[in-house]
Amino acid sequence: MNIDFPPPSTGIYNNAGSCRRLANYLEHEDLERMQKGIYTEGFFNLKDDNLYKAQVIKEIDSNIGQLLKTDAKFYAMHVSPSEKELKMMGQTEQEQAKAMKRYIREVFIPEYAKNFNKGLSAEDIKFYGKIHFDRDRSDNEMNMHCHLIVSRKDQSNKVKISPLTNHRNTKKGAIKGGFHRTAFFENAEKGFDRLFGYNRQLPETFEYCNTMKNGSITEKLQMQEREIHQQSEKKRDIAPNKHILKPDFSTRQQQASASINHSNTIDAVASLFSILPSAADIAFSNNPEDEQPLRRPKKKKKGRRIGQ
Repeated sequence: MNIDFPPPSTGIYNNAGSCRRLANYLEHEDLERMQKGIYTEGFFNLKDDNLYKAQVIKEIDSNIGQLLKTDAKFYAMHVSPSEKELKMMGQTEQEQAKAMKRYIREVFIPEYAKNFNKGLSAEDIKFYGKIHFDRDRSDNEMNMHCHLIVSRKDQSNKVKISPLTNHRNTKKGAIKGGFHRTAFFENAEKGFDRLFGYNRQLPETFEYCNTMKNGSITEKLQMQEREIHQQSEKKRDIAPNKHILKPDFSTRQQQASASINHSNTIDAVASLFSILPSAADIAFSNNPEDEQPLRRPKKKKKGRRIGQ
């Protein structure tokens, strides 16, 4: 699961003014798919689907109480599942889109609100989502992902919230609360696994990827040790199935005893056949009742001639 916050810029993610430009951009895929007669998804929020772009722009642009002209008015977010995760969410685009909206509503936004440590809930967050099904520069068969526009102010238009702040649960000073992005990514990932029953392997986790990219040498080595340990545990779980092919001592003893008995039987049969007449003997016997073996006639001795 890849979650990121595109940095504000002078382009479509410029958040110092209206969100109109970003909202227009999020509809570009709809126009392409509609021309081809392909299914599209409208904007959605915590409770409603198929909302119009005009409503999105109006609601975000008007929720800017006490913000300065240069202050951020909204933030953009991307939620992009991997192909393996998408397969757990559904086989068709409609199934995946429905699952994505469920994930955003039941896991992502509640975790987002809770992570500010200001007593906020999902109902306090003003946001609009837009699902896309294609992704530039991707060779994957499945590319469904979600764009979010989240207001800088809560629903009451009183509380400022920013996922880009460097404060983390501060209790003193002008800024209370904060936003722990690492904790948010990890909790959103775990929530996905619980919701869809996804068995995430260690190399797929945000913790692993973040450690291998940004951790110290010691932290990377410890993470690799965890990976090796989990692989060993996995092999150990599979090992009992292999033991079925290897009989225990008592079974081997029984097999050896059976083998000995089998050999004795063969020897006994062989001895029996050794005392019976062979097929050749029966064939050369003219009298079936004659049990005496045939004897060759003796040669007559030649007498000596006189004069020799």
